[in-house]
Amino acid sequence: MILAGDIGGTKVNLALFDGRTRITEKRYESRDFSSIEKVLDDFLKNNDSKVEKACFGVAGRVIDGKCQLTNLSWQVEAERLRENLGVDAVWLINDLAAMAYAIPLLGSESFEIIQAGTPVNEARISVVSAGTGLGQAFLVPEKNGKYIVMDSEGGHCDFSPRNELEAELLFFLQKKYSRVSIERVLSGSGLLDIYGFFKTAEHEIVDSPATIVERALAKTSPVCEKTIKLFISLYGALAGNLALQYLSDGGVYLGGGIAPKIVPLLQEGEFMEAFLSKGRFEKYLLETPVKVVMDEYAPLLGAAQYALVS
Repeated sequence: MILAGDIGGTKVNLALFDGRTRITEKRYESRDFSSIEKVLDDFLKNNDSKVEKACFGVAGRVIDGKCQLTNLSWQVEAERLRENLGVDAVWLINDLAAMAYAIPLLGSESFEIIQAGTPVNEARISVVSAGTGLGQAFLVPEKNGKYIVMDSEGGHCDFSPRNELEAELLFFLQKKYSRVSIERVLSGSGLLDIYGFFKTAEHEIVDSPATIVERALAKTSPVCEKTIKLFISLYGALAGNLALQYLSDGGVYLGGGIAPKIVPLLQEGEFMEAFLSKGRFEKYLLETPVKVVMDEYAPLLGAAQYALVS
């Protein structure tokens, strides 16, 4: 039996797999626990199956089997998990790497299409996920349908404005942060900051990214609609950049917690307009598939796959 985990700043998803078959899963709120070990104790307390391997996707950089999560105070360590689980075969990988490992294994029902494009078999793939933070990973094909997965901390690269409005947003954010990364705009907290940038009416109260999304979808708040429109345009521009940087003929896949909730808005046009707005390479990008990963548990499949073949 394989124990797989997806450990993020907002949630922890855990599952048990028999090979690639998911037997059971459960979602936890990260803030309700002081450590991943406490979450595992709850998940496994009534489990009679013997865990033989475990792999956890973690939202941060893994160094020597340790990860200080970027948007949560937890320190996750493979050695400590081995002791806690009583299992020798335990791995930590980046959470977007876990998502990337899952992409070739998912069926068509796991995706919503933003642009069908003309997919190329065994070609490079980019994965980008906006949620609590902003993650990126890439798949490079080997032989026989296998891929090398490259993790990344590209979400912490500089935010680069494309026009006057985005330059004003940059200056607005520089008053709050010492440095403005792409994650500062393309994340849950980024949604709140973009909303603060546009907000003029003091009587409107927004307390979460989910509220912004709900009001934008319902078209009950012009400020929330403007917020999401700019967010989507920035997301599309980033996705197009990744498609060019990695020649992602196999597609660009949007994961994370935000994209699945705003698929109708992603399909309206602003996302693809920004994605394609790359001058002489617009025609090339028209051939690139763009899809949203709708399966919240996809990174668990990727983590289980990593354990299975390691």
